[in-house]
Amino acid sequence: MAEGIRRPPLRAGERRTVEIVGLTHDAQGIARPDGFAVFVPGALPGETVEIVVEAVKASYAVARLARIVRASPERVAPPCPVYGRCGGCQLQPMTYAAQLAFKENAVRDALRRLGGFVDPPVLPIVGMREPWRYRNKAQLAVRRFGRRTEMGYYARKTHTLVPIDDCLLEASSGMAALRAARDAIRALGLPPYDEAHHEGLIRHLVVRTARTGEAMLVVVTNGPHLPDARRLAAAVRRAVPSVVSVVQNINPRRTNVILGEESRVIAGRETIEETLLGVRFRISARSFFQVNPEQTEALYRIVEEMAGLTGRETVIDAYAGVGTIALVLARKAAEVIGLEAVPEAVRDAEENARRNGIENARFLVGAAEDLLARFAEEGKTVDVVVVDPPRKGLDPKAVDAILRLRPRRLVYVSCNPSTLARDARLFAAGGFRLAAARPVDLFPQTVHVETVALFERDVNVI
Repeated sequence: MAEGIRRPPLRAGERRTVEIVGLTHDAQGIARPDGFAVFVPGALPGETVEIVVEAVKASYAVARLARIVRASPERVAPPCPVYGRCGGCQLQPMTYAAQLAFKENAVRDALRRLGGFVDPPVLPIVGMREPWRYRNKAQLAVRRFGRRTEMGYYARKTHTLVPIDDCLLEASSGMAALRAARDAIRALGLPPYDEAHHEGLIRHLVVRTARTGEAMLVVVTNGPHLPDARRLAAAVRRAVPSVVSVVQNINPRRTNVILGEESRVIAGRETIEETLLGVRFRISARSFFQVNPEQTEALYRIVEEMAGLTGRETVIDAYAGVGTIALVLARKAAEVIGLEAVPEAVRDAEENARRNGIENARFLVGAAEDLLARFAEEGKTVDVVVVDPPRKGLDPKAVDAILRLRPRRLVYVSCNPSTLARDARLFAAGGFRLAAARPVDLFPQTVHVETVALFERDVNVI
């Protein structure tokens, strides 16, 4: 071995007892035997555990948790029967208080390390009163499992199905609709999708629920022809009367993307309705809508507070979806302009505005970065910009356009602390001050966290 290059102190297959000193961003335990990093999924800080080393790299190793010698006081027994096999719910073994602390620290750490903020202004995280059964949307793969058609999630980092009958994060009514659909598919002999050969028919079952009591079932198929479609819909609606919409979505492509471009109503209505902060929203099969309505309301209240509206402002809401943030803010703004790339979502947003009698909000179809750049080139006056981008964060073109628009305030809704920190550094360099960042737990039991960040323009710089 070359001089100066340290040999890893572990080897694959070795069994060792180690102390867990921290967690990675995706909640893997970190041990440092002899100063060498070892990642141990399922282990918690402060625990003494016995591990089996599975892979050794030049600067780290990955190990399997074999036995807990001394458990953390923050450890609880996961209530889900498929925890550890399903790819979700990484934080189930932690108390909810520990989950919240982990997420708040993840936001603070990202802003320090990646954003360059020495003392980032991170406010206390907003948690849930009851961190179970909060999701209003489930998307389950349908596959042949042995001799039976099953539905479920994939095991972590695989496409191996883990069959389930229930998910403790999903609304009970939604899971009932999914079980009814699976049973009907079995009874009707409809063939499940075979991903390896791109054969079969039923690819996924998707359910959306609302606090109004309504539910929508979406059957994703590998082609346009769905035999016995009406019998399938009737069986589901008979078993679960709250299902007011049954939709076929057609996705014939070889892709990991769940929904295709075309949707057809099999039975009932095209949409369901949800209410957020007193505003009614129409939701179609392909519309983006936050999956945790209780925490979404908490998040939108923070957005509204940070926007600081007085009734005289022009607001741009980029990545507007079906207009949820735009229509909430329109009640306190002079004008709100929503930008959204999905035409179906824009149609829903326009209908949502009409149904709520909101006349000072309008919506444009197009990529947010392109429309923001157009407004900047036109010299449009904008007081507040709200962005709610996907996990990859803002396109550099969008950052540049916002800097040129020079809004008084920028409210950034993030689902990824790393890309928030990256973009925050760019805005700080462009003359904006990070005034506050408030984490919100929209996804209890998982590593994901939302953050609402407020940037204020420094009038002395730009």
